[in-house]
Amino acid sequence: MSVIKLSMVYVGMLAGFLVIDLVWLGVVARSMYRKHLGYLMAPQVNWGAAIVFYLVFVFGLFFFAVLPGIETKALAKTLVSGCLFGVLCYATYDLTNLATIKQWPLAITLIDMVWGAVLSTCVTAIGFALAKWLSP
Repeated sequence: MSVIKLSMVYVGMLAGFLVIDLVWLGVVARSMYRKHLGYLMAPQVNWGAAIVFYLVFVFGLFFFAVLPGIETKALAKTLVSGCLFGVLCYATYDLTNLATIKQWPLAITLIDMVWGAVLSTCVTAIGFALAKWLSP
């Protein structure tokens, strides 16, 4: 697959991640985060940091799950790799917070880890589908 097509897969994954995650953060889980973490939340989102996170995280999904999936043409393995990448990354963040931040809620840790798995699996599926569609 050409670099241009691979770039298109990455950009498609990034768009999918942004849409899905912003719906989660802005609509579905907004009140839950405010209830449990409102005392820690900044009044304004640091968009620079958020954008860097999105770029890096989606690249991780692309590199560790979708690229190997493209090579092997194995959807199930691709989705499992994406799911594991997501749960491990979100677990790193949330379990570190649980260990170091006073009154960090266990419920948020568990919900975030499940969300990381679900979101990453969905975005990996988008990447695999785009790669398949773009392949000759």
